[in-house]
Amino acid sequence: MKSDRRLKDSNREKRIYAFRTIVASIFVLSLTGGLIFRMYYLQITNHTHFQTLSDKNRMQLQSIAPNRGLIYDRNGILLADNRPIFSVAITPEDSASIDESIASIAQVISISDDHVRRFKKRLKRARRPFHPVILKSKLTEKEIAMLEVRRHELKGVKVLAELARHYPMAKDTAHSIGYVGRINEKELKKVDEQNYSATNYIGKLGVEKFYESELHGQVGFQTVETNASNRVLRVLDRSDPVPGRNLTLHLDAQLQNRAVELLGSNRGAVVAIEPETGGILAMVSTPSFDPNAFVTGIDYKSYGELRDSLDLPLFNRALKGQYPPGSTIKPMVGLGGLDTNTTTREFSIWDEGRYQLQNDERIYRDWKREGHGRINLRSAIAQSCDTYFYDLAFKMGVDQMSKYLGYFGFGSNTALDISEARSGILPTREWKKALKGRSWYPGDSLNLGIGQGFMLATPLQLATATAFLANRGRWVAPTLLRSISLRKGESEYSARRREVEMPDLDLSRPEDLDYIIESMADVMHGRHGTARGSGRNASYKMAGKTGTAQVVGIAQGEKYDAEALIERHRDHALFVGFAPLDEPQIAVAVIVENGGGGSSAAAPVARAMFDEWLISLGHIASSNPDTPKE
Repeated sequence: MKSDRRLKDSNREKRIYAFRTIVASIFVLSLTGGLIFRMYYLQITNHTHFQTLSDKNRMQLQSIAPNRGLIYDRNGILLADNRPIFSVAITPEDSASIDESIASIAQVISISDDHVRRFKKRLKRARRPFHPVILKSKLTEKEIAMLEVRRHELKGVKVLAELARHYPMAKDTAHSIGYVGRINEKELKKVDEQNYSATNYIGKLGVEKFYESELHGQVGFQTVETNASNRVLRVLDRSDPVPGRNLTLHLDAQLQNRAVELLGSNRGAVVAIEPETGGILAMVSTPSFDPNAFVTGIDYKSYGELRDSLDLPLFNRALKGQYPPGSTIKPMVGLGGLDTNTTTREFSIWDEGRYQLQNDERIYRDWKREGHGRINLRSAIAQSCDTYFYDLAFKMGVDQMSKYLGYFGFGSNTALDISEARSGILPTREWKKALKGRSWYPGDSLNLGIGQGFMLATPLQLATATAFLANRGRWVAPTLLRSISLRKGESEYSARRREVEMPDLDLSRPEDLDYIIESMADVMHGRHGTARGSGRNASYKMAGKTGTAQVVGIAQGEKYDAEALIERHRDHALFVGFAPLDEPQIAVAVIVENGGGGSSAAAPVARAMFDEWLISLGHIASSNPDTPKE
C-alpha cells in the first residue's frame, strides 16, 4: 500500500517568502530612511557647523614673527643687527624615536650634552603640532652641507633658517645695549602671548629689555591649507607682521670705543653725558663680555667662567657699581655751604693736616700729611683739602648736606630709560637709625663731607651730577634714547619711559655756582690743582674734581702705603669733570678700581675723553685758554 506523502508545500513556501520579503523591505527602507535623515542632518541642518570643523582640519592659522627693530648710534652706526642663522631641529610627530634622531644627528655633526639638555627643556613647552624643536643653533656651512647630504636618512630632522640678534661691537657695548636671549615660560606670562606666539627671543638686559615693546613689533598671521598629515599645501591668506621700531641712541660708537681703550685691562667704568640733552654719549664697564654668546644660549662652561671670574665681567659697574664718591662731591658740598651761609668765599682756615672734634680722641687726617696751610673754599676744592671740608661738614651737619647732595641726584635713579641702575646710598639720620639702629654722630658728618663713610654713588650718578653743574643748575635727566623711527601714517611716537621729576637748582646767590665752577677749573688749570697734569697744554678750558675712595681702613696714625697692600685692597681712583668751561659739550665720570689716586689714574682718562669728543670728533673750535703758568 502506498502512503500519501506531500514532498513540497508551495503555499507555505509562498507565505514564508512573502513574510521574509516584507521584513527585508522594511529593514532596507528603515536603513535608507535613517541614511537619508542622517544626510539631511549633516548636509542641511548642521551644514555650517560641520563645514567649520572641516575647515579647521583643512586650514590652519600660523603666526609669523616680526623682524626686531635695529639699534643705531647717533651717527647711524649699527649697534644691534639681525642676521640669519641656521639651526637643526626635530619634528617629534615625524620622528619614530627622539633619542634615535638625536643619536643619528650626533653621528653627522657635533652635539653636546648642553644641546640635548636645552632641547628636552624646549620639548616640554607647549607648542603647535608638527612644530619643529631646535636642537642646535648657529650651524656652520660645513655642518649644513653634511646634514643635507644625509637628509634622506634623518627622518623628522630639518635645517631651519631664522633671524637672530647680532652685536657688531660685541664687548664694547654689552653693558650699555644689553642683549636678547631665548624667551622662557616665565617671560611669556608677562607679555601678550598672541603677539609673541612666533617669537623666540626677548630683551634680557639694557636697552634691549627697556624698549622691548618698541623693538619687538607686531606678529603677523597666515592661513594655510594642510593635508591629512598636517603638511602645508598652500597659503590661503596672509597678514604681514609689523617690524619693530628702529632706535637711535645718544651713544657715539667712536667715543665708546675710545673709553674701552683708555680703561684697557683695568677694572672700572666711564660714563659721558651731553649736558644740554642729558644724552649718554658713552657708558663703559670693564671687563666686559660678548653678548652674542647669550643670544641663542651660552653653554654652562662658558657661563661658569664669566660668573666665577674675580673680575666680574657680568657686573655693570657703570650702573650697579656703588662706590664711595670721595672728594668728587666736594664741589657740591661747598655749594651747599655757600648757599646756607655756613661758609663764605672769604672764610679760610689754617690746615695743619689734621682735624679733631672736641671731646673726641680720634684725629681726622688730611691726605696731605703736612697740611695745606692757609686755605679757603676755592683753594680747598682745587687742592682737595680734606681738613677744610671736615670743618664745613661739621658746621653744616648731615641734614643740610644730604639735602643739597639730593639736588644732584644722589640717592635715586634719575635716568629716564635705565631701570637696572642702582640708587646708591645718600645717608640721613633716619636712614642710619633704621638700618644700623644707631644715632648719627658728628664723625659721620665729617666722613660724609669728603665722600666717605656711608655714602655710595654709581658712576652714572656722578656723571649726572657733573652734568647738572655744567648746566649751571638746570636739571636734564640722563637718557640713552635719542630718537625712534615712525611708521607709515605716524606724525609722532612717544616711547614709554620712567617718570623722573627733579627740580632745577634754586640758589639764593646764583653767582655762587660760578664760583664753584671756577674752583673746579683751578683743579685742572691752577698752579696747585690736583689734576693740573691732565689739564696741561689743552686747547680749551675744563672743570674737574679728583677723588680717591678707600677700600680698606687705615688705623689711626698709620700711613697709607699702596705698595704694601695687595692690588685689590688699594684705593679706587675717581674723577668727574666737564668741558669746555663756558659752553659745556661733555661731562664725564671715571672710576678705576684699585687705581690709586684720581689725579694719576682717572683724570688722564677723562682728559682723553674730552679730547676725543671736542677735538677728534669736532664738537669745539680749537682755542688756547688763558692758563696760569706752572
